[in-house]
Amino acid sequence: MVSAQRPVAVLAVAGLLVALAYLGICGVLFLRQRALLYFPQPRSADAPGELLALTMAGGPPGSQVLVSVQRRPGPKALLYFGGNAEAVAGQLPLLAAAFPEHSLYLMHYRGYGGSSGQPSEQALFADALALFDRVSTDHDHIAVLGRSLGSAVAVHLAARRPVARLVLVTPFDSIEAVASRQFPLVPVALLLQDKYRSWADAPRVDAPTLLIAAERDEVIPRANTDALLSHFRPGVASLVVLPVDGHNAVEGSPGYIPLLREFSASRSAE
Repeated sequence: MVSAQRPVAVLAVAGLLVALAYLGICGVLFLRQRALLYFPQPRSADAPGELLALTMAGGPPGSQVLVSVQRRPGPKALLYFGGNAEAVAGQLPLLAAAFPEHSLYLMHYRGYGGSSGQPSEQALFADALALFDRVSTDHDHIAVLGRSLGSAVAVHLAARRPVARLVLVTPFDSIEAVASRQFPLVPVALLLQDKYRSWADAPRVDAPTLLIAAERDEVIPRANTDALLSHFRPGVASLVVLPVDGHNAVEGSPGYIPLLREFSASRSAE
């Protein structure tokens, strides 16, 4: 009788240890989720462009969000929201070539590039809206470009402000969906604080929208980009897949800058 109970006891202990290990993994992911999502980058001392400082909504006195700016005469402007590990000022030369008629405004997320505070979904969304409202006092035609994580910020903004043009580079339907693929055994929907559900905002976007994907993207599966595309209303969005390998290889494609220039200059952008 004793010998028959021993395997049951061993299995019970083993099951308990597995359960504790699983709960421990979930706990670590919950506590460190923002450290796994955001990788703040400093701004180089010799970074191009001037700096615009936005007062941080809800922040302590003196807190601010910095924006790298390259001004041009005329009514057109481009707002740029970068990836989760990007020093956005480095994009100024490329964007200047791709959008030659636009003033450029590149937002440094909270905690990035000298901006105050810590990044979060709510914070990035609020700062994007504040930037649009500030820029709209000087420009009548505002295009928006979001890359990777910034694509979610851009979609959220375009769903709430009269954006003239929207470009999404290596976008996804939601961080929730991407994380669920990476951690299939973890209850991501319950643990995740910053879900970035672009699919929910996509139907509210009126601006002509271009999605740009890498043919082989190791970070954002093509299925997540296609899922986002399916949530835009018919005729609003289109997808171009560039023949490159890697999530960060899109901007190195020979067709990238010409594609952006053509899209920004087309008649429907007016």
